[in-house]
Amino acid sequence: MVALVDVRRLTPRTDAVLADSRLAAAEQRLGRPIVLSAVRRAQEQARSGQIEPASVADAAVADLPPLAATLTPVINATGVLLHTNLGRAPLSAAAREAVLAAAGNTDVEFDLISGQRGRRGRGMLTALAARVPAAEAVHVVNNNAAALVLAATALAAGGREIVMSRGELIEIGDGFRLPELLESTGARIREVGTTNRTTAGDYAGAIGPQTAFVLKVHPSNYRIEGFTAGASVAELAGLSVPVIGDIGSGLLAPHPLLPDEPDAGSWLAAGAALVTASGDKLLGGPQAGLVLGQADLVARLARHPLARALRVDKMTVAALEATLAGPRAPVALQLEASQDELISRARRIAGSLETLDIDVRVEQSEAAVGGGGAPGVGLPSAAVSLPAELAAELRSGAAVRAGSLPAVVGRIENGRLLLDLHAVPAADDELLTAAVAAAAS
Repeated sequence: MVALVDVRRLTPRTDAVLADSRLAAAEQRLGRPIVLSAVRRAQEQARSGQIEPASVADAAVADLPPLAATLTPVINATGVLLHTNLGRAPLSAAAREAVLAAAGNTDVEFDLISGQRGRRGRGMLTALAARVPAAEAVHVVNNNAAALVLAATALAAGGREIVMSRGELIEIGDGFRLPELLESTGARIREVGTTNRTTAGDYAGAIGPQTAFVLKVHPSNYRIEGFTAGASVAELAGLSVPVIGDIGSGLLAPHPLLPDEPDAGSWLAAGAALVTASGDKLLGGPQAGLVLGQADLVARLARHPLARALRVDKMTVAALEATLAGPRAPVALQLEASQDELISRARRIAGSLETLDIDVRVEQSEAAVGGGGAPGVGLPSAAVSLPAELAAELRSGAAVRAGSLPAVVGRIENGRLLLDLHAVPAADDELLTAAVAAAAS
């Protein structure tokens, strides 16, 4: 009689599998917990009969992620240049190199000449001041919401009032409402005007002994049309209290393609005492909150105890300085991409996919700025049109899970998957083509 062998007993021990040279090397690169998890998953597959016991090491190696972090590289083919869920602005090559250099020890807050403590991020602040000459002083925190919280805390805490138009009581991402954010600092919101019409007289009539400042917010992710009126920064600048402007999208100077989008320099020149902006939108840098304006007010914010809790880390310092002082950011180049060139690229990609057994087309499309910027502004674009059922495989198929290809995120329109090229760098066209080929195979 032949004895039956329990396959579970044949599954190699964990220490034996970890001794495999490939897994030992992976442990140095990824860390023991990640490698150990892959080994245990492979052992469980062997015990359940899904793989042979002798294949445990091979299965564990195949299951290892490409990086120790779980963030997955994505090709943004949605047609939204600043897609919040995809990390908004992609950094320039110069900014990425700066981040890599800053990952080790740096002189982020150290003066190499004197050997003493130095001003944190001095090169970044100098570069920002150079880009906005109308600002007497500048400061940087970790995002634009933080900049507004710092301003409210430093200038209006203790129940002082912030005067705002009812038409500018906006809701920002993930359900965060600006008035609730500001009130969390202990400030009070004094609403003036109506949803669609607010005049300078409405603001003037609300100012009293408890008024800390007037807050002018650009409604950067929606538009109100029709019977509307709003007070400009220039009109409000004559009031007896400071005017703080939140421009939203992070534009530092006027842009010819976005004539209705306010910029920091123009609002400061019009009389704003402070302007806050985002670093990871139209500026094209890392997530950061920019504070620009009158030197005395910037100093009050920078010296407030909350400022330390909101300060940026060394890698943000490096990326922001490289964005401000270095070559043009990708979002600036993408914004100006011509539809003719995008159509040509789409045709080349479609031509490379002709041998696949799928319906590939080239379509004209319309892209958007996104990221809370330039609402209603359409950007003429072009897209590679594919069967909608490829969307899931492009997002999370085998090649993506193995780390051999980036995920590709497009948009479904009229029953088709559109891979809009407006936010896709031309250098990524071959990767995009390979990803589609892998998804269709």
